Amino acid sequence: MSDLEIRAAVTADVPEIVAMLADDPLGAHRESPEDLSPYLHALERLRADPHQHLVVAVRSDRVVGTLQLTVIPGLSRKGATRSVIEGVRVHAEERGSGLGTRLIEWAIAESRRLDCQLVQLTSDASRSDAHRFYERLGFTASHVGFKLPL
Repeated sequence: MSDLEIRAAVTADVPEIVAMLADDPLGAHRESPEDLSPYLHALERLRADPHQHLVVAVRSDRVVGTLQLTVIPGLSRKGATRSVIEGVRVHAEERGSGLGTRLIEWAIAESRRLDCQLVQLTSDASRSDAHRFYERLGFTASHVGFKLPL
């Protein structure tokens, strides 16, 4: 995978990112690839916040993966800084290639570089394959998550 580059997402990447977000049973119902305007606005907000890192994995000038890393300073755990991994997606043609592992390894290394003491993520309860993947990478299912749509 030496031909893989992980870099900050730019405006031109948004269509490919949104297509990957929509390319699964959950995303198909909550994403709207036909209207990119809310995603472009979100990218502007992300780029303005130094605690947000939206990255893409690029191979042969093609976006093949993405994730968002958020750094959160806090008081708990003796003032620990933590990071949250969100929106991990790998293009359908790249699944099983090790790309997901590379993206998560990048996020862990970047979290260490940013002096985080903890990396966390959530995964929809229905994504049992993803749960096994994260467990293989050393994550433990230690908490129960809750959401409240607003």
